[in-house]
Order: sequence, then structure tokens, then C-alpha cells
Amino acid sequence: MLGDTSILFQIAGIGIIVAMIHTILKQMGKEEYAQFVSLIGFIIVLLFVLNSISDLFQQIRAVFFLKG
Repeated sequence: MLGDTSILFQIAGIGIIVAMIHTILKQMGKEEYAQFVSLIGFIIVLLFVLNSISDLFQQIRAVFFLKG
């Protein structure tokens, strides 16, 4: 699953959306909400990355332990 490029597009899309919302909220004077949106976006991307790393380790384990 690591070679799949869809996760890269998902992360890029989340980053663009979060950046737009952050900019809008900051211009409205709501810096606290802007930081909260950035934190939530970071957590979502982190979950995507952790899921991909988990899949990678499962594939490595399957190769070395020859589960079948």
C-alpha cells in the first residue's frame, strides 16, 4: 500500500483545505480557532501516515515470517 499515490493526494488535499480555513479564520481575527483547525488537520494526516506505516510493517512481517 505504500506505493499507492492516492494517500499523497489525500494528504495534499487536506493540507490545502486546512491552509485555506486557517487563513480565513486568521483574517477574521479568530487565531485560536485557526490553530485548532491546524492541529486537527495535523492529527488527521498523522493517522493516515501511521496507518500506512502499519501496513508496511505488516508486509515486512509477512515477507520475513512467510505467513501464508
